[in-house]
Amino acid sequence: MTLLLTESTPASNDRAGVEALLGTIRGAAEAAGGDLLDAQVPADLTRVFAIVDGAEPDVLEKALTEAGVVFVDVAEVRLVGATVEEVRAHRGSADYLVEWDLPDGLTMETYLARKKEKTPLYGQVPEVSFLRTYVREDMGKCLCFYDAPDEDAVRRARDAVTAPIDRLHRLAGLSASSTEGQ
Repeated sequence: MTLLLTESTPASNDRAGVEALLGTIRGAAEAAGGDLLDAQVPADLTRVFAIVDGAEPDVLEKALTEAGVVFVDVAEVRLVGATVEEVRAHRGSADYLVEWDLPDGLTMETYLARKKEKTPLYGQVPEVSFLRTYVREDMGKCLCFYDAPDEDAVRRARDAVTAPIDRLHRLAGLSASSTEGQ
């Protein structure tokens, strides 16, 4: 199973523009032989984080380009803390996204061991539910998703597991399921 992350910028920062972009990404994913597994949009509607399952990176890049999608890159990611089936069952369920630019020299093996050791510490902040993380295989960054009542709770949860926050986004509720069936 190959999971690919692409980050895109909508042509317009409104709900219609984002929903159109999500539909275009879904179509490009399908044209590339994949499926739009997960997509999340910050509340300011300026970016779309999309996870595509089952496509090859170069094929997805070509399909996105042909569809006119402006994207940062296409990067392989590893799903941590959930299964693909769980993500499919709960598309769209996340309140916050934390981006963490991983430090140079950190290996996937070390990251995964640290994650396993620290995850139980989320229990210190019971109002926050850790949902899933996508870690870039190149170890450039990870995207961590949470259900939480507010940003302060997410910050307390990250402090509990001693993990920094490079960027914190409240999510808009627009997700992979927003364009399903379109």
